[in-house]
Amino acid sequence: MSDEARWWVIAAMAGGAAIGSKILFWFEDPRLTAAHWNDPVYLMSGKTIVGAMIGGLIAVEWAKRRMGVTRRTGDLLALPIIVGTAIGRIGCFLTGNEDHTVGTFTRLPWGVNFGDGPRHPTQLYEILFLIVLGMSIVWLSRRSHREGDLFKCYFVSYLAFRFFVDFLKPEARVIAGLSSIQCATLIGLVYVIADRHWESRRTIPLSSGVPEKT
Repeated sequence: MSDEARWWVIAAMAGGAAIGSKILFWFEDPRLTAAHWNDPVYLMSGKTIVGAMIGGLIAVEWAKRRMGVTRRTGDLLALPIIVGTAIGRIGCFLTGNEDHTVGTFTRLPWGVNFGDGPRHPTQLYEILFLIVLGMSIVWLSRRSHREGDLFKCYFVSYLAFRFFVDFLKPEARVIAGLSSIQCATLIGLVYVIADRHWESRRTIPLSSGVPEKT
């Protein structure tokens, strides 16, 4: 891509992530949001990583379509996003209950007391998962793969992880016993499956995983 197109993609990703993170936060607890619809402090206080991922993806695909860009552009972002998310979860863990990322109560020996009794340290679960995922991305990057596979591996793996780990969180259940975030992860996974089906019908450049000589 040209430098101009690359910067437009980055801008779209940042803007879409910011908007998506807020919108999904508002739907985390619809009743609470409805009760505070006119409270700007509440409306601007929270955000979600899943919403940022989906919002960023939608915005980037929209921007690329407008510019006529057909190349996959997410591979270089997969590992930095993983590292940034893991660092962010350290802050979530240190914040405790106020961050609303703690798990449900548990009697397991590794439960962490955040001030109201031992809970699942879901932030630590996520950090451990991200370490494994990051190592997998590095391993895949050094082998022959299709353009876009690194980001797709990150996107699918993280959404699947969040779907299951959120059963351990005291989230409001909105549909069929699922939280809004879990519903969003399913939508994201369906999109990737549909995109994969479409992708199989066209040629995607291969990457050997070995840097080109300059």
